[in-house]
Amino acid sequence: MSGKRGVDFVKHVAEYAASKGGFDRVLKMIKITGGGDGRAIGEFTVEKEHLNRQGTLHGGLTATIVDNVTTYALMSTGSHPGVTATLNVSYMSAAKPGEVVEIDARTLRAGRKMAYLDCVLKRKSDGRILASGGQVKYVDFDQET
Repeated sequence: MSGKRGVDFVKHVAEYAASKGGFDRVLKMIKITGGGDGRAIGEFTVEKEHLNRQGTLHGGLTATIVDNVTTYALMSTGSHPGVTATLNVSYMSAAKPGEVVEIDARTLRAGRKMAYLDCVLKRKSDGRILASGGQVKYVDFDQET
């Protein structure tokens, strides 16, 4: 795997995004464990600051994870990170404090203008799907208008 397509590249992109002091810093808790060539795999432990008022993983944080980790997967194809055209998340089950959540994001297709990405979040202990989602990104920034 080349340096711009492998897991080390995905780790670098994730660390860079979390270190810039903007909203993406909320994702510093994610440890990238695999990926490259259109995929990004990671995990994190649900902590108190990740919870909603019901004491489970906050849906907004879940959506942010889907948004960012799918972008890491896209960038590992050599693509521009693009801008989100659509983002969707379906919530299936709750995650509680102390549980480890696995993230698996994939690039389904990266064309000249648009990229299609998906993501699944699972509880590590039993493999139960917590949420699934994805996005469509506009990536055609090198073309003259």
